[in-house]
Amino acid sequence: MFGDQRTMIKLHEDGMAPSIIGTDLTVTGNVTSKGAIQVEGEIQGDVYCTSLIIGRQGRISGGITAEDVNVHGRVTGSIRAVNATLQSTAHVEGDIYHQSLKLEHGGFFEGKSLRSEEQVSIFEPTTANAAAKDLANASGGEADAAKARNAKLQRVA
Repeated sequence: MFGDQRTMIKLHEDGMAPSIIGTDLTVTGNVTSKGAIQVEGEIQGDVYCTSLIIGRQGRISGGITAEDVNVHGRVTGSIRAVNATLQSTAHVEGDIYHQSLKLEHGGFFEGKSLRSEEQVSIFEPTTANAAAKDLANASGGEADAAKARNAKLQRVA
């Protein structure tokens, strides 16, 4: 069934295999995992996980939030990580917020590198954060409605 080309799946440090997005798969929408993700295909959306490996053929169009990000493929969007590594085959267009950044010779990076001591939350933005974004983007009567939603969320929290 596999012929002579069997693929060895690298276990994450916690002993669990990563969730794999294969070369023939395109995911449209946000992806969230409490563990590791390996992307060999394409994700069109934001990714939230503990550890992310983007293979040479892997592509992500969206934001990335993870503790560890290792890029061999292509990313168009921001990266928020404790440790970010751009391998020699990486192509990243977007800002990187990090505590540690490694860029191998040959890797392409266009954007800002911003050191950040903030903790990285691997979960999607909370409703309160979404309300704050609403407020920032709203104007006039929309701003009043966004303020009311934000005040209600703050009372609940």
